[in-house]
Amino acid sequence: MSSLSLKIQTVSAQRVTVTEDSLAVDLSDGRTVSVPLIWYPRLVNGSPRERNNWRLIGAGEGIHWPDLDEDLSVDSIIFGRASGESQASLKRWLETRKAPIKMTRKSAGPQSYTVKPPKQKARVGNGRS
Repeated sequence: MSSLSLKIQTVSAQRVTVTEDSLAVDLSDGRTVSVPLIWYPRLVNGSPRERNNWRLIGAGEGIHWPDLDEDLSVDSIIFGRASGESQASLKRWLETRKAPIKMTRKSAGPQSYTVKPPKQKARVGNGRS
C-alpha cells in the first residue's frame, strides 16, 4: 500500500500595494496575488492615505488597516474570498465616518485632548411596529 505525502507550504505577505481599483499582495513564495478592490468596501471607501496605511499582522498571515478598521487574511485573498461584512455593518461604519469628531483641548497641557464623539440623534417612538 502506498501513501500520499503532501508538503504544505505556508505563505505570508511581504508587500501590499493598493491602487484605485486593485489590491496586490506579494507573497513569500514569489507570487503576487491581485484582487479587485471592490471586494473590500472599507478599502474602496477609504482615502488613498488610509489605504496605504497598512501593516502586516501575525508574521504576514494578515494585513491590518488601522484607519479603516479592516483586517484581511492572506488565505482569504489567495482563495478569492470577498469581504463577508454585512450591509448593516458597513452602513453603520460609513455613518461613523461621515460624523465629524470634535477635539477639545484640556487645560492639562499642550498634548492633552479629549475626543468627543458626535451626539446621536434621539429616536422617536417606542420601538414597536
